[in-house]
Amino acid sequence: MKTPTTFLINTFALSWALALTACGGGGSGGGGGAVPVASAQGLWSGNTSTSRSVTGIVLDDGTYWLLYSVPNVSALTAGFVQGAGTSLNGSFTSANAIDFNFSGQGVSKATVSASYITKQSLNGSVSYPSANAPLTFTSSYNPAYDQAPNLAAVAGNYLGVASVANSNEAVTFIVSAQGVLAGTGTTTGCQYGGLVAPRTKGNLYDVALVIGGGGCASGTNSLTGIGYFDAGSKRLNLAALNPSRTFGMSFTGIKP
Repeated sequence: MKTPTTFLINTFALSWALALTACGGGGSGGGGGAVPVASAQGLWSGNTSTSRSVTGIVLDDGTYWLLYSVPNVSALTAGFVQGAGTSLNGSFTSANAIDFNFSGQGVSKATVSASYITKQSLNGSVSYPSANAPLTFTSSYNPAYDQAPNLAAVAGNYLGVASVANSNEAVTFIVSAQGVLAGTGTTTGCQYGGLVAPRTKGNLYDVALVIGGGGCASGTNSLTGIGYFDAGSKRLNLAALNPSRTFGMSFTGIKP
């Protein structure tokens, strides 16, 4: 019988492999990196037309994550849209978006169309082939993206909420100074383990994560994704998905 400790040891070993193969943008150091001219790359903060807070992340390779909150509750993530897009002449488009909604709407295919002014604004909409109304948003460039990621600042204990489809659970996370992550669901005992690694471009972190053990609502999953630490609020935001992009999770937590 595997104990939680044994599970986490195995988790860390698998996470190292995931980080090396799937998180190619990460590294042990690095700075914020310059945003190229005529690109939507960066960290974006804004709102939707339905009173949701939005955190947009567009990486240097066009991969993006659009995290959106519960209406009027900015501290609780309701889901995220993920995909790969193209920046061209002030237009950012993506045909392969997937919306992972944790408030009952499940996983939906989507497209993204937005206009941008480099390092100023990113405004657009997420459209769905189903009857779902488009998710429209406006956002401004967050200059925190230009700073260097710092694991020493991220390290600590976090209390927050981990979300998967139709399930939200209070979770305690610990991030070590070396970027090793471990967490436990306070209700189910679900175990979380993996790595947080600074990216070489942008004030962001690559994440390799395994969920399993205890009474996890989602069973066992191996995920990779992105992390952002808001130094002002001491809030850590993580979003990750499996290789087939059929399962996603998020974590939002604050440390003392």
